[in-house]
Amino acid sequence: MDPITELREFLASRRARVRPEDAGLPAFGSHRRVEGLRREEVALLAGISVEYYTRMERGRVGSVSEEVLRGIARALLLDDIESDHLRRLVRAAGSRRRPEGRSPRPSGAASVRVSETVHRMLDMLPAPAFVRNGRFDVLAANAMGRALYSPVIESMSEPNTARFAFLVPSAQQFFVDFPGAQRDVVAFLHAEAGRDPFSKDLQDLVGELSTRSDRFRELWAEQDVKLHRAGTKHLRHPLVGEMVLDYEAFEIPASPGLRLNVYTAAPGSSAADALAVLGSWAASTAGGADGQDAASDEEPSADAPSRSLRREP
Repeated sequence: MDPITELREFLASRRARVRPEDAGLPAFGSHRRVEGLRREEVALLAGISVEYYTRMERGRVGSVSEEVLRGIARALLLDDIESDHLRRLVRAAGSRRRPEGRSPRPSGAASVRVSETVHRMLDMLPAPAFVRNGRFDVLAANAMGRALYSPVIESMSEPNTARFAFLVPSAQQFFVDFPGAQRDVVAFLHAEAGRDPFSKDLQDLVGELSTRSDRFRELWAEQDVKLHRAGTKHLRHPLVGEMVLDYEAFEIPASPGLRLNVYTAAPGSSAADALAVLGSWAASTAGGADGQDAASDEEPSADAPSRSLRREP
C-alpha cells in the first residue's frame, strides 16, 4: 500500500471515468485510444502543463499548491471526499518515506483503547451502538449492538466487519445489499489508507483480504473512496428478519481513529418493531457477561456492560 502507487492508480482511475462531454470538451471521433480523458485534457482543464500533470500521475510529486489540487479535482469531477483523499495522497507521496519518529502500529492489536467514558456512554444509549476503528475492528458494543451484530461477533474471535464481508459466507445473508456492502467497505478502507498510509495494521488487513478474496482485489483496483458518516443499512438478522435501519457515525475526538456507530429506526416502522423484539431477546437471554469473551457461545444479557470485543494482547 505504497502512497505513490495509490496516487498513481487513483488519478488514472478517476481520469478514466470522465468522458470529454462530461467535462465540457468536444469528443472528436468515435474511437479514442484511452478510456475517459487524456492527460493533456486533464492538464488543460486544470490549468497546468501536460508535463506537470504527467509527473503527478506517475507519483513524482513534491510540494503541490492548493490551487493546483483544486484545478485537478475540478478537471476530474472529484467530490469533496475524493478531493480530500487526493490531498492526503499527494502529501504522503511527496514525503516518499515514513515521517520522522513515526512507527507502524503492531499488527493484530487495537492502536487506540476505548475509554471508560465511552463504555459508559454506550451503556446509556437505548439504541444499538458499537465502536470501531478505521480497519473495521469492532472494539466495543452495548447489549443491543451485540445483539444486532451477533452474526459478525459470533463468526470470529476478533470481530471485524471487513473480514466478515469478504471471508465469511453468512455475510451474504446478513447484508441484504451484499455487493453494495462490500463496495462500501473497500471504499472506506481506501479513504483510511489516504488518511494514514503508513499504518501497518491497515496494510496487513488489505494484504490479507487481497490474498484471500478475488472480489476484494477487483474492488480495490477501482479506487473508489467513501466515508461512512450517515446512511441506511438493510440487514437480515437470523432472529428478527429484514430491517432497514438508519445509522450515524460519530468521530470520537479524544480517541483519534475511533467511530461510534448508532442505529435507529423510524417510530412505528417494521424496523422499529424488529428492534423491539431484538431488545427483548437480548434482555431475556441468560448468561452473565461481565468479562465474557466475544468468542463465548453464550449471548450477553441486555443489562451487561459494554466491553472490549477484542482479546487483550
